[in-house]
Amino acid sequence: MRRIRFHMSLMCIFVSAGLSCAGMLEALSPYAIQNAAGLKLLVDPENTQPTLRIVLPGHPQTDHAIEVIFPEHVTARKQGSSDGEHFYLFQPGQQGTAPEWRQVGQSLQYEVDFKNGVHFLARATLQDDGVLFHYQFLNRSKSDYAMIWAPTDPRLTSIFRDVRLERTYVHHKGGFDLLASETSGRLTMPLSEWLPARYLASFTWPIPAQRVEHRADGITYYNKSRAVDEPMVATLSTDHKWIVSSFTRTTGNVWSNPELTCQHVDPQTSLAPGQQAELEVKILIFKGSLEEALQKVIAQRPLLK
Repeated sequence: MRRIRFHMSLMCIFVSAGLSCAGMLEALSPYAIQNAAGLKLLVDPENTQPTLRIVLPGHPQTDHAIEVIFPEHVTARKQGSSDGEHFYLFQPGQQGTAPEWRQVGQSLQYEVDFKNGVHFLARATLQDDGVLFHYQFLNRSKSDYAMIWAPTDPRLTSIFRDVRLERTYVHHKGGFDLLASETSGRLTMPLSEWLPARYLASFTWPIPAQRVEHRADGITYYNKSRAVDEPMVATLSTDHKWIVSSFTRTTGNVWSNPELTCQHVDPQTSLAPGQQAELEVKILIFKGSLEEALQKVIAQRPLLK
């Protein structure tokens, strides 16, 4: 096992040597993992807090087309309470404390003890057709949590960015459909009207009666009128050759922030005192069709925790 640390002092060495950010990333490239197809998984040193990048075969390691906040936050709600408590909240850039990374085979992982007595392990494993994200919680406190979750936040740019949600799909009983198919006006309205937005489709949760909600924070929430039958979101590249598709075993809903072209399929679990719980999300990344992605989801989803 290799231990991986990113220190400000190390970055200073690169800067004093005259290396640009791109050069610095290349210098840190030995910590990248690669599969047989050439897909790479690496820790992104541009953020102190846990961020990973997944690099397509043949692309430079500085490519940011697929960046994963790992996780975006860790939040829990105690039994009998309606208020959530952030154990951790991601901060971009050189903020916060860097975890002590370890490479174990084809995985990159870290562990942290939260102040409330919950031990957390996050592991990302590079597989033949994408990356499996695994979260493990161990409750060493006396608190009983009705809900705990750690949202995996893949943010897509470059060939995967889809601000108008023209290439982002979900699956219903009748087949694939664009996530935002019920809002045709998004294609022509000024971006200042379309964004910021969140587009959601229910899986196990009831479909909200209010289809469009303009909230006080300026974000518009769109709720699809039909539930999905698979907890997955799939985005095609601009040439329709590559697919990035997030899925999980079960979740309340699936959604995207089109400005970031993120994919959320966030599972949740409970955590009693002394209990250990696990959650998993898989991100498929491969050349192929939506139907091929669906078959992979059907085959792999029962194996997820």
